[in-house]
Amino acid sequence: MNSPHELTQLLDALRALRDGGEPRAALATLTRTRGSTFRRPGTHMLVLHDGRVVCELSGGCPQRDIVARALEVIADGAPRRVTYNSESGLDVLMEMGCGGELEILIEPLAPAGTTAFADSLAQCLEARIDAQLATLFAVDGQVVAPQRMVWSAQRVLFDGIDDTATGAVIADACAAHRARGATTQQLASPRGTLDVLIESVQPPHALVVIGSSAAARALLPLSTALGWQTTLVDHDPARLQSPDLPAGLRTLCTTPEQLQQALPLDAHSSVVVMTHNLERDIAWLAALRDAPVAYVGSLGSRERVSRMRHASELQGLRLHAPAGLDIGSETPEEIALAVAAEIMAVINARSGGPLRDNDGAIHG
Repeated sequence: MNSPHELTQLLDALRALRDGGEPRAALATLTRTRGSTFRRPGTHMLVLHDGRVVCELSGGCPQRDIVARALEVIADGAPRRVTYNSESGLDVLMEMGCGGELEILIEPLAPAGTTAFADSLAQCLEARIDAQLATLFAVDGQVVAPQRMVWSAQRVLFDGIDDTATGAVIADACAAHRARGATTQQLASPRGTLDVLIESVQPPHALVVIGSSAAARALLPLSTALGWQTTLVDHDPARLQSPDLPAGLRTLCTTPEQLQQALPLDAHSSVVVMTHNLERDIAWLAALRDAPVAYVGSLGSRERVSRMRHASELQGLRLHAPAGLDIGSETPEEIALAVAAEIMAVINARSGGPLRDNDGAIHG
């Protein structure tokens, strides 16, 4: 599925199309995959009338063929389901070279009301609320004009389903969907058997970097490039006014005691403490002991980390220290890469080992 960063770009593009007038575009969505594929269900690509795309499907996918079919959908105004498997699209599958099978829904985005769900979903991302996006796209095996529902916290936030009974079935399926990622389900309803893609939508990851060391500064542009909401924290306001900081970076001048009041943290947040002052690092880490974050890390030598772990203030803190994967990093940029890679492994529940040792799915 799309990353939160990609989804933000997609929603911005959908709303821009709508606000600019009658949209002439198509939305291509992976609804089912089988075997080895480059992207997973729930991945969307917006195709504009001139062939430009927003959120490419990534190398190896039959993107050129999908774009060509999307332009046909824009012209005729009818949604269609396209399948790439051993029975159809074989030449494209051979070009992919990954042996997987894909099912893709391509829908025209006219009239403008077809993008109405984008506002509700964007509000969830901005408010850092987990949500489910459900797309009804077939009934009894026949493709229909897609209808959508946005669901979160036991309630429907946006209801684009055209009848109450069908909407209730889909809402129940959203409530029961606990898995991360996306899946297409077949749901029994008074209307018939529904094909519904249900996606778990999470807010963008937020990285808080505490300290203004060289490694901390190297981590900032990398975090931003990954689409993480990045905040630099320091107790010294002068260090937060450096002209070398990335444009648009969020900064916060505060103390350890005021950190959680000044900066809301949640399960989609990570914090890296990089001041290079042991006592100050311990103070910042102690302030994070009860924070509901996904990752807390700190730099340091083995001896320095041992002193951290024996500090009474840090007992009970799940600390990643020394922070980062073991890739032989020495320079600030290399250290930043190692730290970012470990954070990504943690938030994706991966070991961070070589892909050649992983017999499971590479993506998703």
